[in-house]
Amino acid sequence: MRILMLAQFYPPVIGGEERHVRNLSVELAARGHDVHVACLDVGRPPVADPGVTVHALPSIGAKVPALYPTADRPLSLPVPDPAVTRALSRLVAEVRPDVVHAHNWIINSYLPLSAARRLPLVYSLHDYSHICPTKRLMYLDEGLCSGPAPRKCFTCSTDWYGAGRGPVIQAMVRTGRPVRNRVVDVFTPVSTFVGEANQLTEQGVRWQVVPNFVPDSLLSQSSVPRDPALPPGDYLFFAGDLSEQKGVGTLLAAYARLDDQTRPELLMVGRPATDLSALPAGARFEEKWDHERVVSGFAHARAAVLPSQWPDPCPTTVLEAMALGAPLVTTHMGGIADMVTDGDSALVVPPGDVAATTAALARLVAEGGLGQRLAARARVEVERYLQSRVAADFEEIYASVA
Repeated sequence: MRILMLAQFYPPVIGGEERHVRNLSVELAARGHDVHVACLDVGRPPVADPGVTVHALPSIGAKVPALYPTADRPLSLPVPDPAVTRALSRLVAEVRPDVVHAHNWIINSYLPLSAARRLPLVYSLHDYSHICPTKRLMYLDEGLCSGPAPRKCFTCSTDWYGAGRGPVIQAMVRTGRPVRNRVVDVFTPVSTFVGEANQLTEQGVRWQVVPNFVPDSLLSQSSVPRDPALPPGDYLFFAGDLSEQKGVGTLLAAYARLDDQTRPELLMVGRPATDLSALPAGARFEEKWDHERVVSGFAHARAAVLPSQWPDPCPTTVLEAMALGAPLVTTHMGGIADMVTDGDSALVVPPGDVAATTAALARLVAEGGLGQRLAARARVEVERYLQSRVAADFEEIYASVA
């Protein structure tokens, strides 16, 4: 089968979505498919992967970045980019795909083509962008949003993007939704929560959860080298944006409450997005670790602590902790609810609850057998999220619409 992926970016641009698209493309190519990826041209040649042909497309965002929400990284908008649409028209005629698989708002530059109504179209939802202009489903600083409403979305999108861009992007999302609903054959949200929050059932579209994944090798490898920057003894590990939404404030407050004499060191890795100037004794953070070092961090941790306070769609860090045998303290937010069961494969605490997080950490520090039991069960549960399993799910979906 000839598959055309539509993605905003492809490595060397690195992020969770880019890694997802790349790993899925490589896996599908290894399974005998002819895989092409169309992405935005970022001025650097895309990584060459076996069996995958990457096509870098010109875009208006590259020429006039000030028009875009993030001028330093011109993401696709929820309306067609004329330059991308023209390039996709030529590419579709050249590649002649059997199925098109879109990721994020680049789909909007494909929808004006007649091919969009002629060729089978699968649309992966990695976030809440089908209904939410900011893609986060968070209302200002008040927490989880209950769903779109004109006045509420106007206020929130203005606060997020600015008065000039926010209301325009809000209108783009709202008016483009019916078009996407008509043209997309199957929506594939990465978790049950993402599908429900994007109101797919209410909109009467076909949808099936196909989650994020980790490479099969992550579960099968017998040992992971210990990175020399890791603490020499036991430690607690966090990886992700160092932000309040990811629960960093709760984590630090809970860590500070642990007994000074028995608590392991706390190592946090990620991009600082909150004030980290006054860390408790024993805590430190690192920036710009490559993925191999993060894998080592999970593999050797006494426990992984990922106490997200926003509806994380399907965090790969949780899957990595599970696959690598790190006993996990987390919350039920977003797609995490699909991944773990409290007391069985993780200790699940209420988001933002410092006392509960402290108690969970104290148990894992004091009860070695508990951590071993949770980790063993998590390694069984994570088999549902392996790269080969997810690729097979997509093969079935492609066959059903082709």
